[in-house]
Amino acid sequence: PGFTGADLANLVNEAALLAARRGKRVIEQDELEEGIMRVIAGPEKKSRLLSEKERAVTAYHEMGHALVGHFLPNSDPVHKISIVSRGQALGVTVSMPTEDKFNRTRAELEDEMAMTLGGRAAEEIVFNEITTGASSDLERVTQTAKAMAMRFGMSDKLGPRVLGHSQGAPFLGRDLHSEPDYSDDTARQIDAEIRRMIEDAHQRARDILYEHRDHLESISQVLLRRETIEREEFLALLAGASEEDVFRAKDEETERRLKDGSSTPTEDAGSRRPVIPPGTSGQPVAEG
Repeated sequence: PGFTGADLANLVNEAALLAARRGKRVIEQDELEEGIMRVIAGPEKKSRLLSEKERAVTAYHEMGHALVGHFLPNSDPVHKISIVSRGQALGVTVSMPTEDKFNRTRAELEDEMAMTLGGRAAEEIVFNEITTGASSDLERVTQTAKAMAMRFGMSDKLGPRVLGHSQGAPFLGRDLHSEPDYSDDTARQIDAEIRRMIEDAHQRARDILYEHRDHLESISQVLLRRETIEREEFLALLAGASEEDVFRAKDEETERRLKDGSSTPTEDAGSRRPVIPPGTSGQPVAEG
């Protein structure tokens, strides 16, 4: 759910290319999963070497996204958590809807903002510091809060109205912006509401991570060792299963492939990143 026809075409194309590189005649689940990740976040950048400190910060950052998203009632299910670099991101947490959505509620947008700020909140709690890795998260929540206040009428203080109107197509070097049609006092109220929404989301993220600090610590360490955690593995670890039990089948399969000489390393040399249309919804991705 959430993929456009173009996304699906890119997914299958990427999976087919991977299968061919691996000498397969049939596309299997491994290739489809990697195809999904390439469409959403780009190819793996295993040549990008991080220091141990950067890997740790990235792991806790991504686990912050995942845990906040998991424990919020209106978030999409966490699909994958990874600290393998993709595109410009050092890590990625993917949550995917169970069905296509065409409208978003205020509660859903508020939970999405909290999940997006979960990475920054985790950095603050664990390292008592913040990094530039949360810059894209901040851009995203700022745009969401601005839209809620100015376009969607989701601010009780500002009321059910649209603030600002489109100037139409840009011309003479002027960008497309919303020209103010409100007073300076209203502008200050808008700024205050955007700030309040973001601060509320940030505090909700911190509260969840403090409540589940044990999971933040333990599963982040697993992520550091494993680099990628799938949804079912994440749920099992949350339920208290040991790392050995959770990954036993995968470890045995990896060992079998190595013995058979049929391991399937992921290649990103010469691969391209599919274009994702701006504003594509339904595939929330929090990047570290």
